[in-house]
Amino acid sequence: MPLLPFMGTTPTIDSNAWVAPGASVIGQVTLGPQSSVWYGCVLRGDVMPIVIGARSNIQDGSVVHVTRKLAATTIGDDVLVGHMAMIHGCTLMDRAFVGLGAIVMDGCVIEPDAMLAAGAMLTPGKRIPAGELWGGRPAVFMRRLTEAEIARNRAGAAGYVELARLHRESQA
Repeated sequence: MPLLPFMGTTPTIDSNAWVAPGASVIGQVTLGPQSSVWYGCVLRGDVMPIVIGARSNIQDGSVVHVTRKLAATTIGDDVLVGHMAMIHGCTLMDRAFVGLGAIVMDGCVIEPDAMLAAGAMLTPGKRIPAGELWGGRPAVFMRRLTEAEIARNRAGAAGYVELARLHRESQA
């Protein structure tokens, strides 16, 4: 797994986190306990920091970056970022969900238990309130998430913690 320094700053990876072989983590990146970065991801904290909390996952092929002199990227605890997502200079609060292939642009905020649908594009500065589902290009409010959907999303984050553990052990 390439953990690459940039301008004297090396990524900080918790000892209980897992970064898949083939992922690239560069510069000012902090990865919290039991979080995971999957195959083919790029996390490039070269000009601003990227901070990822506990038990969050960045799934295969996703890119996480920042906006120079404007916006770091902060990802809270128990966050699901689906395959091939683009996360750029934004905030994903605890238990946020970003669907497969979705784009979250500069200055956006996804609040707790909120979801951006697969393939959606959240344009700069937009905010998804807690418990809402947004979708489309550009993304707009679709509906409130049900309690069952919120529970399923929360279980998904826990499932990725276990899956990362199994991958880590199988490669040891």
